[in-house]
Amino acid sequence: MSIKERYESLKNKVVNRKKEFDVFIAMFEKETSWLSSPASTKYHLNKEGGLLEHSVGVAETMLKLRETLTPEISEESCVIVGLLHDAGKIGMPGKPRYLKNDNEWEIKKRGMTYKINPEEVYMGLAARSLYLIAKYIPLSDSEAQAILYHDGQYVESNREVAHHEMPLTLLAHFADLWTAHILEEGRPVKEDADYYDKK
Repeated sequence: MSIKERYESLKNKVVNRKKEFDVFIAMFEKETSWLSSPASTKYHLNKEGGLLEHSVGVAETMLKLRETLTPEISEESCVIVGLLHDAGKIGMPGKPRYLKNDNEWEIKKRGMTYKINPEEVYMGLAARSLYLIAKYIPLSDSEAQAILYHDGQYVESNREVAHHEMPLTLLAHFADLWTAHILEEGRPVKEDADYYDKK
């Protein structure tokens, strides 16, 4: 299936908050760079549409983990959190965060195909994500925590929730890592047989 088909399939899983979700998604698709934004300036999926590709992947991975580990968590929560966890990477409506880089040296030497919009009002990406989403979609406490702390303990400011993460937060964190570092990078999922021989 194409990214667009996978994206549409995920959107159809939001049922209980469909009205609010549809209003948010319509605004997001029409007034922001959501469908064309890269996922980063130079790291994973720094290409047009990279953010949507990453977000779809995270939501799908969360649904797979949920099925095995925590079927008590709703599919809807996994879709909202997974699909929108990085919503802040679009910047704000009418003010994209990522702009095409026109600096040839940065493109060639650093691989920075995009740059940060110098006119954006700075705030943490997870905080911006939560800010944008909560204006439109009512969130549970667990969903809010999962969006705000999905980067886990890789972000120093997230240490305040260490060992107090809700299951949804842990699902979001692992799904984000797995999607970015295994699926997107195409890393093989196999054990290193030599590792055990060396012990």
